[in-house]
Amino acid sequence: MTEDPQFKKVLQGFELRCARQEMCSADVRRKALRTFEGDAGQADALVRSLIKEGYVDDARYAAAFAREKSRLTGWGPVKITFQLRGKGISDEAIRQALQEVDVQEVSGKLHALLAAKYKSVQGEPDARLRLIRFALGRGYEWNAVSEALKDIL
Repeated sequence: MTEDPQFKKVLQGFELRCARQEMCSADVRRKALRTFEGDAGQADALVRSLIKEGYVDDARYAAAFAREKSRLTGWGPVKITFQLRGKGISDEAIRQALQEVDVQEVSGKLHALLAAKYKSVQGEPDARLRLIRFALGRGYEWNAVSEALKDIL
């Protein structure tokens, strides 16, 4: 099956794609299934080959995802964990990825998000509740949210 010229061509395309952008094995498998028109055997062979050659690594993907979502998007650890679990990443890889995220940076991001949101809800009777819902929706833990609110309110 892997000697098939069509398979080799698709494999090279996926190697180029994975070299440019970090992808998890679940995403690669989903795209491979579409490419191979539902042939699970070829899709699985492609994923195994990409993992073997180092193009796909779920732990590396989880670390990059956690850093990006924490730093750029302002997501908290709960939301990052939920999203990674949805992609089939192991709990151990998720735990290691979250350890790479700078705790001080996360705390600062939470404070900045809440301070900015407070400007839009200031003076409203349910401002505290709205800030709590906003922060929890962004994936921050209750303890971190309540501590941050002490400084803002």
